[in-house]
Amino acid sequence: MTCCCSFDDTAGRHFNDRIATRDLARYRTQGPDPTTRLLRDGLARAGQINGSLLDIGSGIGALTFELLDVGISHAVGIDAASSYVAAARQEADRRGRADATQFVHGDLLAVAAQLPSATVVTLDRVVCCYPAYQPLLAAAAQRAERCLALSYPRNLPHLRLAVAVENGARWVKRDPFRAFVHSAAGMDRLIRGAGFELSSRSGTWTWSADVYVRRGPRTSLSA
Repeated sequence: MTCCCSFDDTAGRHFNDRIATRDLARYRTQGPDPTTRLLRDGLARAGQINGSLLDIGSGIGALTFELLDVGISHAVGIDAASSYVAAARQEADRRGRADATQFVHGDLLAVAAQLPSATVVTLDRVVCCYPAYQPLLAAAAQRAERCLALSYPRNLPHLRLAVAVENGARWVKRDPFRAFVHSAAGMDRLIRGAGFELSSRSGTWTWSADVYVRRGPRTSLSA
């Protein structure tokens, strides 16, 4: 990400109408992506599929809709790409879920104070879009009353190389969006320090999907 663009601008340019339309069509015909399925199933195994949801980086709403189908009662999704927000709202209308969902356009770090806390907070393929994961996960953890679940690329040499190649191609195309491979151990320390313990970790050869459950009562929300 370049310093001349806000994250909203960068995300909006990269995740444009064409990509949002493609992702929504694929979800309708093929179902959720692997990480979405892993998070949904991990939350189900942990008994965390009731109450409210805050879906950070909600995209076209796939994880939101999957969790609504298995027990979540109400969901707020936030995404920095306006095309994704529009696609998610369209899908909510199609599924008859408009009354149970609210999709918000914005960067979590810019509008966190305006968002409600939720029983479950999710980040499916989101931390890899931020150069610094610490403020993002800290804000997410503060809003998670009971459970925090996230997926992220595994920190392996061949994946770091693949991401570097992709970022190089974006630089050539003058696309300011960048992807990042962060330390799983560092993210785990931050989340545990916020009062959670790991309930499950599953994954594919490229992605990890972690479900954390809060150890005790949540401390007061300060950010």
